[in-house]
Amino acid sequence: MVVKAQVHAGGRGKAGGVKLADDPAAAEAAASQILGMMLKTPQTPPEGIKVLRVLVEEASPIATELYLSITLDRGRAAHVVMASRSGGMDIEEVAETHPEKIIREWADPALGLQAFQARTLALGLGLAGDQFKSAVALIQNLFRAYLDRDASLAEINPLVVTGDGRVLALDAKLSFDDNALFRHPDILALRDVNEETPLDVEASLHGLNYIKLDGSVGCMVNGAGLAMATMDIIKLAGGAPANFLDVGGGASPQQIESAFRILSSDPSVSAQKVPSTVAVFPAAQEIDTG
Repeated sequence: MVVKAQVHAGGRGKAGGVKLADDPAAAEAAASQILGMMLKTPQTPPEGIKVLRVLVEEASPIATELYLSITLDRGRAAHVVMASRSGGMDIEEVAETHPEKIIREWADPALGLQAFQARTLALGLGLAGDQFKSAVALIQNLFRAYLDRDASLAEINPLVVTGDGRVLALDAKLSFDDNALFRHPDILALRDVNEETPLDVEASLHGLNYIKLDGSVGCMVNGAGLAMATMDIIKLAGGAPANFLDVGGGASPQQIESAFRILSSDPSVSAQKVPSTVAVFPAAQEIDTG
């Protein structure tokens, strides 16, 4: 069997968050090692994420590891389905060093993913016969699920061919559009606040748009466009924003109070003076960001 850390991040295998076990005692020992550990991967915060849950599942006889995902290509304003024969833990490295190994098919916004495109992807994965048919059906079903659930990402890694010829999704990751969650109370009910930072949780409770950044200048702005412009000015002046915090155009006094509490609770936010290097402030010698 396989014992897997359940955290909102990829790259768990290389970080020690996935372990094989041959019997119940070994599975218990593996779970004891994983539970409570601060798992650090390229997709976690620097301090890592504490593992509070594990998944124990039957091990599969893997013959081939493949990759399949769907996301939005904003440049083309269309959903893109990506597949690769190089699935597994090194898919990020494959995308960076060998992008030609990733096959892409863009779905027409009006027509969706066509059957011939699903067949092209399955052929590109090197599948034939019953495996080819299974993969075509899987790709089409995944695309329908991606649209029906208002997802922003659906990723299967690895998609495997087993030793007995089955095509299985061994691991999957789904990300959803926050703005569409009101249509999916069943998904919203699965939210695990332990996988989010406390400041993110508090901001969401008060209807605030908050994103933690790695700078030291706290920002609270009423309007996303103004927030982006403010952060640009801070960067041009030699500083770095500590957050994106948009209270919106109709914030209540309670929301403003909560926003200030979130800013003051962030230990990375500090009052400082940033030397001005921006031509739009010709009369200023420095910008007081405190």
